[in-house]
Amino acid sequence: MSTSDEPAPLIEPYECTFEFQPGWIDLTLREGTNAEAKALATEVVNRLNPLALGIENSAVVDDMVERAVDLNADAPTLAGAYYSEAGKALANLTVDGYGDEGVLRPGADEVIPMILEWSNAEVTGDPEITYLELPAGPAVRVQAMLKVKRMLGLSQKLTEFIKYAVFPPGMQTLIVVTVTWEKVALSDEITERVDEAVRTMRITPLATGDTTAPAARVEE
Repeated sequence: MSTSDEPAPLIEPYECTFEFQPGWIDLTLREGTNAEAKALATEVVNRLNPLALGIENSAVVDDMVERAVDLNADAPTLAGAYYSEAGKALANLTVDGYGDEGVLRPGADEVIPMILEWSNAEVTGDPEITYLELPAGPAVRVQAMLKVKRMLGLSQKLTEFIKYAVFPPGMQTLIVVTVTWEKVALSDEITERVDEAVRTMRITPLATGDTTAPAARVEE
């Protein structure tokens, strides 16, 4: 969804969990600070096989710190990235919940124009649209290419994306999973990993009256 006209968040507590396969790194931050991101990145890199990394550990840490802070800027439910064994980031992932108190959740057909809108980019070509059933609920999957505006709008770069709009049963919140990547030559691999990850996603409503913010948890 675009950031210019997003609806106000619906206060509907839920837990979002994934069973990520190797390569995916959970970069969700609670406070969104550089210090928190540095601690997270250092812990993650220390668990990696140093012999497999194609770049210095410090470079991987720096990338994860910057990526984590950027991905958490709008306080998503969950943020993550897919990394190669060599320590190169290949794709970004965020999970967000959308809803407006007293407004019915849009249907599958209604949500497609919304998830094709980007504040800093435009879809190029015909998007691939699929309706499917996920363990987390009915969903619409959209995959397409984007022309993304660079700083100052002086040029554009091509980026590919997949968005899943998921309609969890028993909730009014619309869950949107967004994955973007620039290495189009790796689209087949990344697409497979994204679809595999989303099939493991579970959205669990929390007890009524629980004021806890939506929680993200990655199962080991």
